[in-house]
Amino acid sequence: MAVETSKKLRNQVIYSIFVRNYSEEGTFEKVREDLDRIKNLGVDILWLMPIQPSGKKNRKGSLGSPYAISDYRAINPEFGTMEDFQRLVEDIHAKGMRVIIDVVYNHTSPDSVLSMEHPEWFYHKPDGSFGNRIGDWWDVIDLDYRNPGLWDYQIETLKMWADYVDGFRCDVSPMVPLDFWKRARAEVAESHPGRTFTWLAESVEPGMIQANRNRGIETSSDSESYQAFDLCYDYDIYPEFIDAITGNDTLQHYAEAINRQEAIYPGNYGKARFLENHDRARGAFLVPDERLLRNWTAFTYFQKGCVLLYNGQEKGEVHTPSLFDKDTIKWRNPNRPGLDLTELMQRLYQIKQEEVFTDSTYQVREAREGVMTAKHLENKSDFEPVERRCAYGVFCLGNEAHNPCSVDVRADQIADGIYKNEIDGREIEVRDGMIALYGEPVVLFL
Repeated sequence: MAVETSKKLRNQVIYSIFVRNYSEEGTFEKVREDLDRIKNLGVDILWLMPIQPSGKKNRKGSLGSPYAISDYRAINPEFGTMEDFQRLVEDIHAKGMRVIIDVVYNHTSPDSVLSMEHPEWFYHKPDGSFGNRIGDWWDVIDLDYRNPGLWDYQIETLKMWADYVDGFRCDVSPMVPLDFWKRARAEVAESHPGRTFTWLAESVEPGMIQANRNRGIETSSDSESYQAFDLCYDYDIYPEFIDAITGNDTLQHYAEAINRQEAIYPGNYGKARFLENHDRARGAFLVPDERLLRNWTAFTYFQKGCVLLYNGQEKGEVHTPSLFDKDTIKWRNPNRPGLDLTELMQRLYQIKQEEVFTDSTYQVREAREGVMTAKHLENKSDFEPVERRCAYGVFCLGNEAHNPCSVDVRADQIADGIYKNEIDGREIEVRDGMIALYGEPVVLFL
C-alpha cells in the first residue's frame, strides 16, 4: 500500500462526470454552472472522464471513445478551451472540492501524436503494424513500456496536469507496469511539494487478470496495485456483486467476498465502492424497485471505502450513456419522474463523515434471505481505555425481505434497546435479539 494513503479517503465521495453527455452543450462551462448542486449532494472529489481530444481514425460511433486519446497534453475543443478548464478547476477548489482527471496510459488512438512522433513506443503485430492486445478495443493501439523514453514523456505529462488537478484515475492501470506507477507517483509528489494527490486505479476483475497472464500480458492484482495507488476499484468482487444484486446467488456469497478483503489487503486499503459506472449498467436499471434501490444505495455508502457515483445516478437514471455518441443524461426521467435519491445521498454523506467509518474492523453477513447486516467496530488499541464505537447497518437487498420483517441480530452482538435510525430518524427497537424492519435501510450508532 502507498504508505502515505490516508484512511480518511474512506469518508469521501467521488462524483464521476462525462463532460460530453453531462449537458446538451457538453462543455466545461455547463459543469461549472452545476457545481453548487454537486457540492450539496455530498461530494469531495470530482473525477472528470478524459478531457483530451479523441482520435478520428477507427472511431467507434460518431464522436469516438474518450478513451481513444489523440493528444495527452491537449484539451478536447468540444468541451472548451484550456482557460475554460482552468476556470472549472478554480471553481471546484473554491467550493472546497478536489478534482482528478482520467489517465489513459495503456493505449492511444491510432492517429495519436505519439504514434506519429514515436512509433517505436508502441506494440507492433508480427507484420510490423500497430496493434492492441484486447480484441474488442479495435479503436486503440497499445503502448509498449519497454521504452524508457515513453516513461519520461508520460511522467512529464502527469506533472503538467498536476499543476491544476489533485490526482488521477488511471484507466486499466494493471496493464501498465507497476514500477511505472510507483515512479510516477513519487515524481509527481516530488515536483509538487506540500500537495496531496489521490491515485485511483481502475483495477480489473480476477477473470481478466488470469486471462491476460495466460497470454503473457503483465497484469497487476489489487494487492500489487496498492503499492502505488490509494484506491482500487471494487472489481475484485464484482462477479459476486452482480450475482447478488440480480438474485443469481445468495447475499452470503457476496458477504464472504467482502469479508475476504479485510484479510488480504493492507490495513489502510481503500476501495471505490459503486453501484454503477460508465462501463457498467446503471444501478436503477439493475434494481428497478425503488425501495430496494434505496437500500442498495445506503449499503454502498455504509461499506468500507470511498463512494463512487456516476453522473445521473442521483436521479435514478436507468440508461448508461454511450461513450461513442452524443447521449445526454436525462436529468428528469419521464418514466420515473418521482425518483430522486438526492436527499438520501445527502443524509448518507453526513453519516459517512463519522470517525467510525475512517478506521474500523468491518464485517458483513446475510442475516436472513434478502437482508444484509454490516458492522463497523472502531479500531482502538488494547491499551486505550476507550469504549469502541460501533456503526451497525441493516439493509433489505432482496425481494425476499418483505415489508415488514424481523431479523435475528444476536450473532452481531446488538444489545436490546431503543435506537434511532440515523437515516430517517425513526425509532428502532431491538428486543430478545430481534430487530423489526419496515423495508427501509437502517443505520444505528452503538
